[in-house]
Amino acid sequence: MCRILLAFLRGSQKVASRKTRRLLDKSKTFHVTCGVTICAFSVLHVAAHLVNVLNFSVNYTEEFLALNAANYRGEDPRKLLFTTVPGLTGVLMVLVLFLMCTASTYAIRLSNYDIFWYTHNLFFVFYVLLLVHVSGGVLKYQINLEEHPPGCFHPNTTLQDDIPAPGILEEPFPEYTPEPSPAEPEPFVQNNVVRICTEEPKFQSHFPETWLWISGPLCLYCAERLYRYIRSYKPVTITSVISHPSNVLELRMRKENFKARPGQYIILHCPRVSALESHPFTLTMCPTDTKATFGVHLKIVGDWT
Repeated sequence: MCRILLAFLRGSQKVASRKTRRLLDKSKTFHVTCGVTICAFSVLHVAAHLVNVLNFSVNYTEEFLALNAANYRGEDPRKLLFTTVPGLTGVLMVLVLFLMCTASTYAIRLSNYDIFWYTHNLFFVFYVLLLVHVSGGVLKYQINLEEHPPGCFHPNTTLQDDIPAPGILEEPFPEYTPEPSPAEPEPFVQNNVVRICTEEPKFQSHFPETWLWISGPLCLYCAERLYRYIRSYKPVTITSVISHPSNVLELRMRKENFKARPGQYIILHCPRVSALESHPFTLTMCPTDTKATFGVHLKIVGDWT
């Protein structure tokens, strides 16, 4: 949630369309929708990998050792989950995602906002695990498609004992006459032309590409947090605190070179209450040319306020 960037875009003259500004106002809804989508597809992702791990163990074969994650038939699937880099990081990501998802529910946010806030900041741990998760080299692709195309005929392995031999092999062999062998084997022809494999298939791990997708948004978010951190060091003077009925407090403050527009909000951070929490509040009093003070009203509800 890059709040400063969204507020800048909404107030920019380049965004003149009202529909676009309404979409920017729905940024929180879009954020929640993305979170629910990630959780839903993570369930499918994890379920598919559990089936794969079980198949690697039960259906282990020595035909393609490079593609087998298991080391032998009947290997404990839990060993593949907790002793490999993709498996261990995947389990930790599921745990982090579960904490973030459950703590984001309305009931927990209403009863104890601190639980939601601190677990939601685990997203940085989730991103680090996601970068490490794809470095295990489980996903592989074939690098010699020219020498071993899909469906090619391998004379040493394709013919089996139960396949009837062609009738020509039942005739007596003619006398041997030495002839130069061709450089490449001739194609195996049967109805359609099928190429003969000239070598065994070779596989190579995919280069990790997750950083291409998350580095941009993550750098943008980190830049905004750094900008907030630098701006927070400018001193703010609280000029007055007014108590209103119904447990409402009014804070009036002053800050140098602070300009505001109608409808703007500010982000309040109080280190003595919480070192990490900061919350937005709509300005109820804006500074003018003759008056430098600005103010907000706070309802005394929850933990932080």
